[in-house]
Amino acid sequence: MIRRFLRSALLAFCLAPALAHAAAAMAGRVVDGATGAPIAGATIIVDGHLVPVDEMGRFAVASPGPVFARAPGYRARTITLTASPPTDAVLRLEPFTPKALYLTVYGIGSSSLRDPALALMREKGLNALVIDVKGDRGLVPFPSATAMTVPGARAITTIPNPAELVATLHAQGIYLIARIVTFKDPLLAASRPDLAVKRGNGELFRDRENLAWTDPLQQAVRDYNIGIAIEAAQAGFDEIQFDYVRFPDANQRLRFAGPTTEKDRVAAIAGFLGEARHRLLPYNVYVAADIFGYVCWNLDDTGIGQHLEELAPQVDYLSPMLYPSGFQFGIPGYRNPVSHSYEIVRLSLENALSRLNISPKRFRPWLQAFKDYAFDRRSFGGGEVRLQTKAAEDVGVDGWMLWNPRNVYGDLGVEQQAAR
Repeated sequence: MIRRFLRSALLAFCLAPALAHAAAAMAGRVVDGATGAPIAGATIIVDGHLVPVDEMGRFAVASPGPVFARAPGYRARTITLTASPPTDAVLRLEPFTPKALYLTVYGIGSSSLRDPALALMREKGLNALVIDVKGDRGLVPFPSATAMTVPGARAITTIPNPAELVATLHAQGIYLIARIVTFKDPLLAASRPDLAVKRGNGELFRDRENLAWTDPLQQAVRDYNIGIAIEAAQAGFDEIQFDYVRFPDANQRLRFAGPTTEKDRVAAIAGFLGEARHRLLPYNVYVAADIFGYVCWNLDDTGIGQHLEELAPQVDYLSPMLYPSGFQFGIPGYRNPVSHSYEIVRLSLENALSRLNISPKRFRPWLQAFKDYAFDRRSFGGGEVRLQTKAAEDVGVDGWMLWNPRNVYGDLGVEQQAAR
């Protein structure tokens, strides 16, 4: 309580001169569009710069003009503030809970995969899509000036006009998340070995899928991925989601451009996300990071640079991959995770929240909609999906995303509900 009071007092102290200076121009409040309650954690951006928001949702700008506003659990909004009335404009954000399916580089361009997914969304009241704009093998399926610099990255086009795709899907009320597979990138690694992760003997490192990785310490690698993210934001995507935003997990000594102690790894991954978020400020998009499910439990960086407490301040959303099949060792009290889908999801989220002391709206997990591969090979159909979605909803996170790499979802078993 004392810490929260001091933080509020400091913010009010910092905000007071800005409010006084801008009184003749524009001050305002950001509130929940449904309840009118102030949104203390809102992000306000003017001219690409963050504007302080106090715990009553109040903010001030130096002059009239466009204002970006967003907060986890709400739709982002852009408005233009004018000098009349001079103070206390009310900026309302509408609550929104994404419930998403995933489409690969190929799935978004295939009518046999895309159309059934969209039909299922309409039937079940789902309202969001995660779409690959840079896939697991480094392919970028839209006309990207950034990707043109990497041989093979533009080998296919399944999104000929991303802005048109966004407009079409937005017209159907669908929230759009651009997934970017970040440091696993065999095409960039092959074309620029100087940017690749290497084995001790200098050869390219390849993972269990025989795919090469790029070095998170290299600025050119960061710039390449952020450049693609900016293009997706310019096309109108609502959210940029960085996947494989980590060091490779390998049981061998690997070579990077600099030191890779745990501290170095954590700094590199958190630093990349912070840089990406800063460079995306002019586009009013949410920024998310996919993380291993065990990151919710492990107190170290899981050997890959993902440390919960360091990641959270750098993004709007954390998206742990809470697939029961991925919990090789189970969790405390539950050694057979595929028999306890509800507990895996709920307890992992609750454990992460207990460590961070942040709103559950800052989380949106990935859930399993594919056949088990690690335990008893059971199908994850409607019943198993329903257990996972219920667990996420019981915790109160900001929706969920269903992962199936084949983009075949069948009977999800998700209860019919109105999209919000």
